[in-house]
Amino acid sequence: MHDFCFAIPYGLIIVAGGLVGYFKKGSIASLVGGLGTGFLLLFAGFVSQKEFEKQGNSNFALFLETGCAFTLTLVMGLRYIRTSKIMPAGIVAAVSSLMTGFYVYKISSGGNHFPSKSE
Repeated sequence: MHDFCFAIPYGLIIVAGGLVGYFKKGSIASLVGGLGTGFLLLFAGFVSQKEFEKQGNSNFALFLETGCAFTLTLVMGLRYIRTSKIMPAGIVAAVSSLMTGFYVYKISSGGNHFPSKSE
């Protein structure tokens, strides 16, 4: 799997979560955090996809995706520890930790791989 295959939907989910937090609870922190992190993930996903279309890898996009996912893991994990609320803190922390692991794997394996001519 390529990093942008997960980064774009993950970014959309984070944006949606920020909007839901704002409209349900009036949380400016949810709005700013969700939109900011979500749009960074979307940007990184699209940069990675465009680079992949040119048969290249974007280390910038991979590191940005990893940084966003790690930050969300840390922030929402601490919020979960403080509040013990599964939704949204526990879920976002769990999904973000999985995404961090995936991005670290992609970095360590050299990024997106391209199919050989015989495939």
